[in-house]
Amino acid sequence: MESYSQDTKNILGLQLVTDPRWVNLAAISLEDILTDHAWCEQKAATTCISLIQRYSDKALLVEKLSPIVSEEWSHFRMVIRELKKRNLPLGKQRKDIYVNKLIEFQKKGGSPEERFLDLLLTMALIEARSCERFKRLSEGLEDEYLRGFYRKFMESEAGHYTLFITLAEKYLPKDKVRKRWKDWIEYETELMQHMEVRGDRIH
Repeated sequence: MESYSQDTKNILGLQLVTDPRWVNLAAISLEDILTDHAWCEQKAATTCISLIQRYSDKALLVEKLSPIVSEEWSHFRMVIRELKKRNLPLGKQRKDIYVNKLIEFQKKGGSPEERFLDLLLTMALIEARSCERFKRLSEGLEDEYLRGFYRKFMESEAGHYTLFITLAEKYLPKDKVRKRWKDWIEYETELMQHMEVRGDRIH
């Protein structure tokens, strides 16, 4: 798989780009990719709600994630509208192997601070990879409208990624955040090298 330029690494932190075959497969099955995208947005909204509930004592987190809940739910509705416009149903939610593999890497023991950090970094990584996938769709799909559609999502997800990193650095020492982020990036790189290339999934 091709490597990112240094500039892209600085933006997203990711080490590997998506296999180019993924966009071609996604274009064949737009109903599946739109359905999976809708559920990804729904899960992002509910995860942010869960973080707010769990860490309600962290005022900055509550303040910053509250509008993200609205934004992610708005994205869910946007994808639903796109499905409806194309006379496509919202299919069933599917198991997200990528996200489940990230959850496996979260620290189950350790201090509450370490577990909190891993939750934020998991979200940052999901948003970063989603941004990269949306970039691929915005550049590789033949459908001009959908290219623009995914360009908007790409720009939004890039902002979300940086927010979760910023929150982590507000509550924990920056050197600790960056060291653990390096661990996450190395793990995700290895994961991406072994993930099946499927066009019916955003991740």
